[in-house]
Amino acid sequence: MAARPLVARQPNERLQALIQEAGCSNAGLARRVNMCGAEHGLDLRYDKTSVARWLRGQQPRGRAPAIIAEALGRKLGRTVTIDEIGMANGKNLASGVGLQFSPTVLGAIEQVCELWRSDVGRRDFLSGSSVAASALVEPSRDWLISAPDAQVARQAGPRVGQSDVAAVRSMTQALTDLDHQFGSGHVRPVLVHYLNSVVSGLLAGSYRESTGRELFAAVARLTELAGYMAVDTGQPGLAQRYYIQSLRLAQAAGDRGYGGYVLAASMSHLAAQLGNPREIAQLARAAQEGARGHATPRVEAMFHAAEARGHALLGDGRAAGAATARAVSAMEQCDDDSGDDPVWIRHFDGAYLADELAHCHRDLGQPEQSARYAEQSLAGHPESRARRRAIGYVLLATAQVQQREVEQACATGMKAVELLETLRSNRGAEYLEDLQQRLEPFREEAVVREFGARLDLQQAA
Repeated sequence: MAARPLVARQPNERLQALIQEAGCSNAGLARRVNMCGAEHGLDLRYDKTSVARWLRGQQPRGRAPAIIAEALGRKLGRTVTIDEIGMANGKNLASGVGLQFSPTVLGAIEQVCELWRSDVGRRDFLSGSSVAASALVEPSRDWLISAPDAQVARQAGPRVGQSDVAAVRSMTQALTDLDHQFGSGHVRPVLVHYLNSVVSGLLAGSYRESTGRELFAAVARLTELAGYMAVDTGQPGLAQRYYIQSLRLAQAAGDRGYGGYVLAASMSHLAAQLGNPREIAQLARAAQEGARGHATPRVEAMFHAAEARGHALLGDGRAAGAATARAVSAMEQCDDDSGDDPVWIRHFDGAYLADELAHCHRDLGQPEQSARYAEQSLAGHPESRARRRAIGYVLLATAQVQQREVEQACATGMKAVELLETLRSNRGAEYLEDLQQRLEPFREEAVVREFGARLDLQQAA
């Protein structure tokens, strides 16, 4: 049999530089890659010799490059793309799509449309990616210091008018209502296909300056909603990409207030879910600074509540209390009948603020206050906010566990279970898992065993 021709390889200097930056040995990197692969269901058996081959220019097959990038990213505490490790093979757009805050409007359109195409195509690098805190903080810095986009109007492509913008807004509201009632598992595929098949064509069309700004504002909202739905379907790595692009679209719209909303309501909550409390407060303060002079009292209340969440998770009761006081004060200035508030913040009412404060007191170990605010949130949330009411019941049950009212906590938790059985929501399931862990010290009690059995049935279903 003829010998296979030798292929000249170039040393992988990019990978070498990153390994040195991370302070890893070849064997140490191999172990990290194997562990990371196991989390994704892959049986990888690399060793220091494998890493030496990569450094000589060998390209591992399949999903291995993405796993190597993820392992190095975890060690470095930031997002690392397969292009950065020298293993993109000309596909540098793939792993990095959606992670950059583009310096140009055209670049923003190209990046967000590629994100939608990749999502519809179910690319592995989207669903399997991890979240690095810097991937959220760096775009907030770019948003803070970037000059406004001088022009967004386009002259090529089909004409886009006000009716097109109105259609996007109506679709956003319809999908939001469905998401609140049934959970993102039912709705997200519809939203992503709409973005990829309809909205991408609008962005590539021709529009006047004023219409273009309104279009970017509407698409920013819909893109943020897609990010939230990614969170609710257990895909935080995908959510961060949608949030970053929503922030960039808000910049193109010239809407500093909504940009702040993306930071404080979306990115900071993602950071909270991922256990990065310092980033929560940083993102909320960036929102306050960047939207200064462009935020109504209701928007400011949400910004301060988000900051309070971060301080509470850090255990800083004094800072959390100060931020909470600012949030309550700002909310007291709101007029429910006022038309001054933009449509994207009108849902943030007293019930939502009480929900945020219940989280703060839970994390500060103050169950009485947490229970009081959880009850306020439940009293204010209408039946249509099924997922939010379920979370409120879990917050109340958690406060009851903290007060050792175990039987009452299980009864309250059961109300959350009943609501979540009507939803497809990963976020709701995570709250229930947290409650179950808090009940673990009382696992021998009959009521706790009964609650656990009901949860097992729900998870099986």
